[in-house]
Amino acid sequence: MSQTPNNLAAFCWSIVDLLRGDFKQSQYGRIILPFTLLRRLEGVLEQSKEAVLAEHEKV
Repeated sequence: MSQTPNNLAAFCWSIVDLLRGDFKQSQYGRIILPFTLLRRLEGVLEQSKEAVLAEHEKV
């Protein structure tokens, strides 16, 4: 079954509503920003992850 863009958008927003839970709209930034930053760092550092973990084991 293929979804139209509108159905897909509605589905995504329904997931957001579930994940958001009881947080107030004013709290979103305090929750979303740290996770966005962590995900960005993970992407940027992905190529050096094994080397960093190996160095961590040495220390």
